[in-house]
Amino acid sequence: MSLDRPVAPDPYALLPVVGSFTLTSPDIADGQPVDLEFVGADGPGGNNQSPALAWSGFPDGTRSFAVSCFDPDAPTPSGFWHWTVVDIPVEVTELARGAGNSAAALPSGAFHVANDINTVGYDGPAPPPGDQVHRYYFVVHAVDVPTLGVDASTSSTAVAFNLVFHTLARAILVPVFSY
Repeated sequence: MSLDRPVAPDPYALLPVVGSFTLTSPDIADGQPVDLEFVGADGPGGNNQSPALAWSGFPDGTRSFAVSCFDPDAPTPSGFWHWTVVDIPVEVTELARGAGNSAAALPSGAFHVANDINTVGYDGPAPPPGDQVHRYYFVVHAVDVPTLGVDASTSSTAVAFNLVFHTLARAILVPVFSY
């Protein structure tokens, strides 16, 4: 079976336009390969640690943040959610390396929802061997409400839908990975 297919569009270019702010990381960078430290444990050599993220320059009116990692290049019609954290308090402007691996590592009030392998927390890149290069959209959403009104049983896709109506701005880093 061949996995040849067109490259998926930038998923955030398909949503309503919002402002932007700055997202930085000592662990990942735009257009650069993800280190095995941050690759899913189900792939060869992966350690499945979520990368450290820090953000600044978000708009006035921000009341909380959500963080997500999405792969639009997965061989599915809907991409693949690797990580979603919601209700990060507005005074928190960074997540440490490994914050996606434990609820205890998140700031008070914040929580993970299930990713697309139906685990709670971070599941790093692990595309099919030999597939095209995959892009991983690490996104911090500046949210206009202190809590998004979802709970831990909400899917990442449903969180993304709710974020469309509450995102003031987005900060995005897009590293890549393939085997």
